[in-house]
Amino acid sequence: MKRKDRAAEIANTFEWLITAFVLAFVFRAFVMEAFRIPTGSMADTLKGAHFRLCCPQCGHEYDHGFVPQSYGQPQDTIPPGKVRLRRSTRCPSCGYYLIPGRATTVANGDRILVLKCIYQFFEPKQWDVVVFKNPLNPSENYIKRLIGLPGEQVEIIDGDIYINGEISRKPPKVQKELWMLVYDNDYRPVNSSERLFNHHKWYEPFDFDKSNWQINTDNSTEFQLDCPRDQVNMLTYGAPSANDFEVAYSYNDVDTYNHMPYCSDLMMRFYVQISELHGGIGIGLGKYDNIYKAWIDFTGQMVITKVHGQGQEEILNSKQVAVPTADKPTLVKFANVDHQLIFQFGTEKLVYDIGCAPDAAGQSRNRQPKVQIFGSGKLTLSHIAIFRDIHYTGESRQNNRHARAVQGNPFTLGKDEFFVLGDNSPNSEDGRWWAKPDSASKGCQPPRAGVVPRDYLVGKAMFVYWPSGFEFLWPENFKARLLSSGRKNLLMRAIYGILSLRWIPNVGEMRFIYGGSNKKK
Repeated sequence: MKRKDRAAEIANTFEWLITAFVLAFVFRAFVMEAFRIPTGSMADTLKGAHFRLCCPQCGHEYDHGFVPQSYGQPQDTIPPGKVRLRRSTRCPSCGYYLIPGRATTVANGDRILVLKCIYQFFEPKQWDVVVFKNPLNPSENYIKRLIGLPGEQVEIIDGDIYINGEISRKPPKVQKELWMLVYDNDYRPVNSSERLFNHHKWYEPFDFDKSNWQINTDNSTEFQLDCPRDQVNMLTYGAPSANDFEVAYSYNDVDTYNHMPYCSDLMMRFYVQISELHGGIGIGLGKYDNIYKAWIDFTGQMVITKVHGQGQEEILNSKQVAVPTADKPTLVKFANVDHQLIFQFGTEKLVYDIGCAPDAAGQSRNRQPKVQIFGSGKLTLSHIAIFRDIHYTGESRQNNRHARAVQGNPFTLGKDEFFVLGDNSPNSEDGRWWAKPDSASKGCQPPRAGVVPRDYLVGKAMFVYWPSGFEFLWPENFKARLLSSGRKNLLMRAIYGILSLRWIPNVGEMRFIYGGSNKKK
């Protein structure tokens, strides 16, 4: 009797194991699957293998892509131990060039969860991050951002996306994810005399010599002003050593920075602390021939104006809000993005729509934009930073290639055809460049060049569940001895590999991946 009971228990255990295996297989095949990001075409939204770097001058942390082939490694390889940088990188805040030779570990690509069944029940939406079969090689999975839907005409003009002749604005959560740092005043160099800040010594990037603004002598990250309420003082960003507004990505090699266009979709933010309730504070953003100003008078009047090329100032929008609170830091933010002006003071917002047509903001496009601070009264600014929007490019990294869907060459999608782009636009192979495929998935005819057919969609990226983690801080000499012994001893090499695993989770980088909406904003 006991033998029968034991046999039944074993059979029941195997039944549960088989059931669990089948359920796991079904879940992975039809519901959700984990993927690892192999390349940097979606950086910095999603990162492939990369170096984690810290600027030795200002302390700002940033990531730089690791391409195995450039280091004599097979594709999709993460080498154990430290690797010496072979190319220069540039700090995205202070502009310091980190020369090659520094040894650092290589972080793995982000691991993400992809919801595979969603597009069986819901239509894909613009700005979704999607996984799909590579149209040029359907055995591979790619990940990009969905830009164009079936039946739409897509055109990239000055870095923005136009659908059927009108600009397509990103939803707020997507836009927040895509802002890229140009300068952060909280990270200031410790040695400004080195000539490695964009090939110059580091100079203060705001022109203090032309106004009453001053740097706080007790805290150099703060700006102070003390002047009459009717005397507006201006600071303008820009110095020979400062990062400009060209479409440069710290994730990419610095040799890709040359001859990039300017990005004029900008945002500035800081916190203002008012000592006396008189005066005001504002931000100016230049785009093409115009300067847009956002200003709040400390009586509570918020205003957005436009200064035309000839100097005439026009009020675009205004509203009255509560009088600001003295001696309390308040957020001030002004963005010019996707032909929309968004001014924020504390929790109050003021918005102005420039227009959806390509020429609504002007035509003189490839000009260096401006960023300015205006102020009067007695106040202190802190946490000052400038950002630029993502900028989709039409320049080829290889000769004899002509981008589709760029200005003058719009691209119209047919039934069940989608258009995708990588967030790291200068370093992404996507719908702009794909040639005519010579193979297809599931025995179908090869798709048209530049499109992702509906049948190739795998799912929607939802969550970064395991960004590259951290190694335990083993003593370097201990690991070095293991690595030296591992050249001749298989066991030592295995132990070294185990000790090099990045099993400490990087919780702060776990995040949702935001997509878009078909609703007009």
